[in-house]
Amino acid sequence: MSIKRKQVRDKSNKDFFDRVYSVVKRIPYGKVTTYGHIAEVCGIKSAARTVGWALNGAKESGLPCHRVVNRFGALTGKMHFGDAEIMEDLLKSEGVEFDEDGCVKLDKYLWIPPKPRRR
Repeated sequence: MSIKRKQVRDKSNKDFFDRVYSVVKRIPYGKVTTYGHIAEVCGIKSAARTVGWALNGAKESGLPCHRVVNRFGALTGKMHFGDAEIMEDLLKSEGVEFDEDGCVKLDKYLWIPPKPRRR
């Protein structure tokens, strides 16, 4: 791969990651959203896994990454918090409830990010 192509790809990833961080920053207290919803509002519906990579790189950012769950409400990112219980504890401290399977009750706590307005 040429250096120029790699630079374009790296810039593209950075732009996508920045859009992810912008959405995560807006997740309301006491709500969650999914990797897929973030990917869709960032313009690449099939990039839910890339959203996870972006969040894994933002551990020390102060962003509310604990508010991002998978499409079933499962805490799939919990291992990135150092202790598997931290993510659940943070959500519970915000009043978020879980079902008997340990998944967030999405019908009550899901926040769907608004699509950006076209200019």
